[in-house]
Amino acid sequence: MKNSTIIMSGNKGSRKINFGSGPAALPEEVLHQASEAVVDYNHTGLSILEIPHRGKLFLDILEESKALVRELCELDDQFEVLWLHGGGRLQFCMVPANFLGENDVAGYIDSGHWSQEAMNYAAYYGRSEALCSSRDVRYTALPTFPKKIPDDLAYVHITTNNTIYGTQWHRLPDVKVPLVADMSSDIFSIGRDYKNLSLFYAVAQKNVGAAGTTLVVLRKEMLKRVKRDLPPMLDYRAQVAKASVLNTPPVFAIYTCLLMLRWTKKKTLAVLEQESIDKSCLLYDALDQSNIFHPVVAQPEYRSRMNVCFRANNSEIEKGFSDFCSQQNITGLEGHRTVGGFRVSLYNAISREDVQQLVSAMDTFEKNIVL
Repeated sequence: MKNSTIIMSGNKGSRKINFGSGPAALPEEVLHQASEAVVDYNHTGLSILEIPHRGKLFLDILEESKALVRELCELDDQFEVLWLHGGGRLQFCMVPANFLGENDVAGYIDSGHWSQEAMNYAAYYGRSEALCSSRDVRYTALPTFPKKIPDDLAYVHITTNNTIYGTQWHRLPDVKVPLVADMSSDIFSIGRDYKNLSLFYAVAQKNVGAAGTTLVVLRKEMLKRVKRDLPPMLDYRAQVAKASVLNTPPVFAIYTCLLMLRWTKKKTLAVLEQESIDKSCLLYDALDQSNIFHPVVAQPEYRSRMNVCFRANNSEIEKGFSDFCSQQNITGLEGHRTVGGFRVSLYNAISREDVQQLVSAMDTFEKNIVL
């Protein structure tokens, strides 16, 4: 296809459709509310960027955000809710630092890059072992979960959605040891029984809010399992004791999360899950019917509803389609730098209409490609 040309016309507009994997799209009403607070927070005469982080204004934000997390996840007071710094990588450290002794073993479900990273970080503190892995198929499928899990593991860690490869666990395993879940890219988009988890965390820049903070929820009884003396910043007990204000918290990021949690509650998790199913089916159907595009994950039962990864028949088509989407004000389609191709992130703020525009662009592009 060296001599192919693409005959297209552009679409001029102001607001782009952002399918980026994170920082990801936020609802317009959340953006407007956040922008208003930057100028004047709640008619206080202060910007949200200026309010004291230990004052009542911010403590009220913290309390409401924590209450909404408990409500959305249907959790009782046996769980603590934290807003912490450091993103997912700090949780890769904190989980084993707190709960994995030098002579202990933690089991990891190796379903992609981030689960592999979490397992590697855990090895600094104790033994981390892959209970199952799909590395041999380049993570284009989920591994087969083992029928029997050793009951002496410190915990089992699972990454519920794999952003780079486009796979997702639609059901979580039932284990007798503490289950820890990295839910960074699919929290609040799929029905989960959060009560069955001992700890779960999610970086904010996908379905939770703006980059700069990480949601961590853990059972209070887990605090009794801490294995070693740690600096307070790395110790869940210290973070709980100081109610997420051990040091200066990212006030604006947490406030944006509060706005997003309010929006999520108003939408309801049931509606968001159905929208997630509808959006992903719309895009996967288009890919399965295409002659020039194909999904990376072939088996439907493994496909992610959050991150749809696909390739074109050759690099020239990929370049042409990328350029065409830019003309259509569609952005954020680039695949992860380690795998290439395309990745469409269908987080909660993305509408079905947004996906329909992308599907229409794919159809127009394919019909107008000249070989």
